[in-house]
Amino acid sequence: MKKWLIAISLLLTFGLLAACGNGASQSQPNNSNNAAAGNNNNSIAVQKITVGASAVPHAEILNFVKDKLKQQGVDMTVKVFDDYVLPNMALEDKQIDANYFQTVPYLDDFNKKHNTHIVPLDGIHFEPMGIFGGKQKTQDPKSGAVVAIPNDVSNGARALKLLETKGWIKLTPGKKLNDLTKEDIVQNPHKIVIKPMDAAMLGRALGEVDYAVINGNYAMQAGLKLSDALMMEKKGSEAAKTFANVICVKAGDEKRPEIQKLIQVLKSDDVKKFIEDKYKGAVVPVF
Repeated sequence: MKKWLIAISLLLTFGLLAACGNGASQSQPNNSNNAAAGNNNNSIAVQKITVGASAVPHAEILNFVKDKLKQQGVDMTVKVFDDYVLPNMALEDKQIDANYFQTVPYLDDFNKKHNTHIVPLDGIHFEPMGIFGGKQKTQDPKSGAVVAIPNDVSNGARALKLLETKGWIKLTPGKKLNDLTKEDIVQNPHKIVIKPMDAAMLGRALGEVDYAVINGNYAMQAGLKLSDALMMEKKGSEAAKTFANVICVKAGDEKRPEIQKLIQVLKSDDVKKFIEDKYKGAVVPVF
């Protein structure tokens, strides 16, 4: 009788232990699932974007806001391009999510020529263009001086307008700024020769020409002192109103929340102060 009681007691004990063991094994996956759910929630909360930009000042401005943007759940990678074509082609092909390097007139011309579908959003800053001396450094050029300007339509028009403001040439009166070409030079008392070149090359080619009209970002990249420019575009000029540098996206992405958050942090007082303090007038905020 005692042996039977002992046997029954042992069976009951093993049963209880097994039940406890099964309960533990069932509760563990629930904890793991909760942790996984938490991790998934974290990964969903953080959106990743890649933004293409020129090195100076665009990439510098973007890098300045990276931490602030991440606090809002957007992890941004900045991809630097050294020309004006590749960042638009990369955006069209969706290799990047946005870009920041160009003006609306340049973009309009680019879309027409390349059948791309890129749209501008908010303007962030304006980069005054300047006339820099190369082989010649005098305020008035010698007869036949070679003046290099950007070879794209919008920046080339800006350069011609600045040369007119300087008094070196006269352009067709009443024509829209975006439509000006070197064919619109109606007076050229110094007989200057206009030499269109890739905008990114102008700073490095300065020693090969008499003068060059260079975008502010490329002038800084070439190590030029903006104080050495013979003339710069003014903050209140027609060019300043027309040629603000904008954030651009592929058509259809205009309302993506992470892009809107990027614009929000870029158009902040902190960024305005950063631009004014760092670039000393070479880059001017437009917001």
